[in-house]
Amino acid sequence: MQRCAWVPLDKTDYVLYHDQEWGVPAHDDRHLFEMLILEGAQAGLNWYTILKKRAAYRQAFHDFDPAAVAEMSDEALETLLSNPAIIRNRQKIYAARNNARIFLTIQQQYASFDQYLWRYVDGQPLVNRPRSVHDIPTQSAISIALSSDLKKRGMRFVGPTILYAYMQAVGMVNDHCLDCFKGL
Repeated sequence: MQRCAWVPLDKTDYVLYHDQEWGVPAHDDRHLFEMLILEGAQAGLNWYTILKKRAAYRQAFHDFDPAAVAEMSDEALETLLSNPAIIRNRQKIYAARNNARIFLTIQQQYASFDQYLWRYVDGQPLVNRPRSVHDIPTQSAISIALSSDLKKRGMRFVGPTILYAYMQAVGMVNDHCLDCFKGL
Protein backbone atom coordinates (compact mmCIF):
# COMPACT_ATOMS: atom_id res chain seq x y z
CA MET A 1 0.00 0.00 0.00
CA GLN A 2 1.44 3.36 -1.06
CA ARG A 3 1.56 6.13 1.56
CA CYS A 4 2.70 9.75 1.62
CA ALA A 5 6.49 9.88 1.31
CA TRP A 6 6.90 11.56 4.71
CA VAL A 7 5.68 8.44 6.55
CA PRO A 8 8.57 6.33 7.90
CA LEU A 9 7.33 2.79 7.27
CA ASP A 10 9.53 1.33 10.01
CA LYS A 11 7.62 3.32 12.68
CA THR A 12 4.30 1.56 13.23
CA ASP A 13 2.86 4.34 15.38
CA TYR A 14 3.63 6.89 12.67
CA VAL A 15 2.04 4.68 10.00
CA LEU A 16 -1.09 4.32 12.15
CA TYR A 17 -1.22 8.09 12.71
CA HIS A 18 -1.03 8.66 8.95
CA ASP A 19 -3.56 5.96 8.10
CA GLN A 20 -6.15 6.60 10.81
CA GLU A 21 -5.86 10.21 11.88
CA TRP A 22 -3.99 12.67 9.65
CA GLY A 23 -6.41 14.34 7.26
CA VAL A 24 -9.47 12.68 8.83
CA PRO A 25 -12.14 15.24 9.82
CA ALA A 26 -12.35 15.51 13.62
CA HIS A 27 -15.27 17.16 15.38
CA ASP A 28 -14.80 16.11 19.01
CA ASP A 29 -13.81 19.14 21.11
CA ARG A 30 -11.55 17.13 23.40
CA HIS A 31 -9.63 15.74 20.44
CA LEU A 32 -9.47 19.21 18.87
CA PHE A 33 -8.01 20.51 22.13
CA GLU A 34 -5.54 17.62 22.32
CA MET A 35 -4.22 18.30 18.85
CA LEU A 36 -4.00 22.04 19.53
CA ILE A 37 -1.78 21.38 22.57
CA LEU A 38 0.31 18.74 20.80
CA GLU A 39 0.85 20.87 17.69
CA GLY A 40 1.93 23.76 19.94
CA ALA A 41 4.33 21.43 21.76
CA GLN A 42 5.79 20.46 18.40
CA ALA A 43 6.97 24.00 17.63
CA GLY A 44 10.64 23.73 16.67
CA LEU A 45 10.58 19.93 16.83
CA ASN A 46 9.47 17.12 14.56
CA TRP A 47 6.06 15.52 14.85
CA TYR A 48 7.41 12.07 15.70
CA THR A 49 9.03 13.46 18.86
CA ILE A 50 5.57 14.55 20.04
CA LEU A 51 3.77 11.45 18.77
CA LYS A 52 6.05 9.24 20.89
CA LYS A 53 5.21 11.37 23.94
CA ARG A 54 1.47 11.56 23.30
CA ALA A 55 0.49 9.12 26.07
CA ALA A 56 2.60 11.05 28.56
CA TYR A 57 0.96 14.30 27.47
CA ARG A 58 -2.45 12.73 28.00
CA GLN A 59 -1.47 11.82 31.53
CA ALA A 60 0.20 15.16 32.28
CA PHE A 61 -2.72 17.19 30.92
CA HIS A 62 -5.72 15.32 32.36
CA ASP A 63 -6.52 13.35 29.22
CA PHE A 64 -6.82 16.73 27.48
CA ASP A 65 -9.90 17.82 29.39
CA PRO A 66 -9.73 21.57 28.70
CA ALA A 67 -11.59 22.45 31.92
CA ALA A 68 -9.13 20.44 34.02
CA VAL A 69 -6.13 21.91 32.19
CA ALA A 70 -7.53 25.44 32.63
CA GLU A 71 -7.61 24.84 36.41
CA MET A 72 -4.02 23.55 36.70
CA SER A 73 -2.07 25.47 39.31
CA ASP A 74 1.34 27.02 38.81
CA GLU A 75 2.67 24.32 41.13
CA ALA A 76 1.23 21.57 38.93
CA LEU A 77 2.72 23.18 35.82
CA GLU A 78 6.10 23.60 37.52
CA THR A 79 6.04 19.89 38.39
CA LEU A 80 5.65 19.10 34.69
CA LEU A 81 8.96 20.87 34.03
CA SER A 82 10.72 17.91 35.64
CA ASN A 83 8.73 15.28 33.71
CA PRO A 84 11.12 13.73 31.15
CA ALA A 85 8.21 12.07 29.34
CA ILE A 86 7.04 15.40 27.85
CA ILE A 87 8.78 18.41 26.32
CA ARG A 88 9.99 20.40 29.31
CA ASN A 89 9.62 23.87 27.90
CA ARG A 90 8.16 26.33 30.39
CA GLN A 91 6.49 28.51 27.75
CA LYS A 92 4.81 25.55 26.07
CA ILE A 93 3.64 24.05 29.36
CA TYR A 94 2.17 27.32 30.60
CA ALA A 95 0.66 27.96 27.16
CA ALA A 96 -1.37 24.74 27.55
CA ARG A 97 -3.22 26.21 30.55
CA ASN A 98 -3.56 29.62 28.92
CA ASN A 99 -4.89 28.09 25.72
CA ALA A 100 -7.29 25.85 27.65
CA ARG A 101 -8.86 28.91 29.24
CA ILE A 102 -9.31 30.60 25.87
CA PHE A 103 -10.55 27.34 24.34
CA LEU A 104 -13.31 27.24 26.99
CA THR A 105 -14.25 30.84 26.25
CA ILE A 106 -14.52 30.02 22.54
CA GLN A 107 -16.67 26.99 23.38
CA GLN A 108 -19.07 29.21 25.30
CA GLN A 109 -19.17 31.80 22.55
CA TYR A 110 -19.76 29.34 19.68
CA ALA A 111 -21.46 26.41 21.51
CA SER A 112 -18.38 24.29 20.70
CA PHE A 113 -14.82 24.74 19.57
CA ASP A 114 -15.74 22.54 16.62
CA GLN A 115 -18.29 25.10 15.39
CA TYR A 116 -15.78 27.92 15.79
CA LEU A 117 -13.01 26.06 14.00
CA TRP A 118 -14.82 24.46 11.09
CA ARG A 119 -16.45 27.71 9.98
CA TYR A 120 -13.00 28.64 8.59
CA VAL A 121 -13.50 25.95 5.92
CA ASP A 122 -17.30 26.26 5.65
CA GLY A 123 -17.70 22.94 7.47
CA GLN A 124 -16.00 20.92 4.71
CA PRO A 125 -12.40 19.67 4.50
CA LEU A 126 -10.22 21.27 1.87
CA VAL A 127 -8.80 18.53 -0.36
CA ASN A 128 -5.61 19.64 -2.07
CA ARG A 129 -4.32 16.44 -3.75
CA PRO A 130 -0.63 17.42 -3.94
CA ARG A 131 1.53 15.46 -6.37
CA SER A 132 4.37 15.13 -3.85
CA VAL A 133 5.31 16.21 -0.34
CA HIS A 134 7.15 19.13 -1.94
CA ASP A 135 3.80 20.49 -3.10
CA ILE A 136 2.33 20.58 0.43
CA PRO A 137 2.30 24.13 1.79
CA THR A 138 3.38 25.01 5.31
CA GLN A 139 0.65 27.61 5.75
CA SER A 140 -2.34 29.06 3.96
CA ALA A 141 -4.54 32.14 3.96
CA ILE A 142 -6.91 30.24 6.26
CA SER A 143 -4.20 29.23 8.74
CA ILE A 144 -3.00 32.84 8.76
CA ALA A 145 -6.54 34.11 9.51
CA LEU A 146 -7.12 31.47 12.17
CA SER A 147 -3.75 32.22 13.75
CA SER A 148 -4.50 35.93 13.79
CA ASP A 149 -7.85 35.40 15.50
CA LEU A 150 -6.51 32.98 18.12
CA LYS A 151 -3.57 35.29 18.87
CA LYS A 152 -5.97 38.24 19.30
CA ARG A 153 -7.84 36.11 21.81
CA GLY A 154 -4.55 35.50 23.66
CA MET A 155 -3.56 31.99 22.60
CA ARG A 156 0.12 31.15 22.26
CA PHE A 157 2.00 28.72 20.01
CA VAL A 158 -0.64 29.19 17.34
CA GLY A 159 1.36 30.66 14.47
CA PRO A 160 0.19 30.11 10.88
CA THR A 161 2.57 27.18 10.28
CA ILE A 162 1.56 25.43 13.52
CA LEU A 163 -2.08 25.98 12.65
CA TYR A 164 -1.67 24.65 9.13
CA ALA A 165 -0.22 21.46 10.63
CA TYR A 166 -3.13 21.48 13.08
CA MET A 167 -5.63 21.82 10.24
CA GLN A 168 -4.02 18.81 8.56
CA ALA A 169 -4.04 16.85 11.83
CA VAL A 170 -7.76 17.41 12.44
CA GLY A 171 -8.78 16.92 8.82
CA MET A 172 -9.74 20.48 7.95
CA VAL A 173 -7.19 20.03 5.19
CA ASN A 174 -6.48 16.77 3.39
CA ASP A 175 -2.96 16.95 1.98
CA HIS A 176 -2.49 13.25 1.26
CA CYS A 177 -0.46 12.96 -1.93
CA LEU A 178 -2.03 11.65 -5.12
CA ASP A 179 0.01 8.43 -4.97
CA CYS A 180 -1.08 7.77 -1.37
CA PHE A 181 -3.98 5.39 -0.81
CA LYS A 182 -5.58 8.11 1.38
CA GLY A 183 -5.33 10.66 -1.43
CA LEU A 184 -7.28 8.67 -3.97
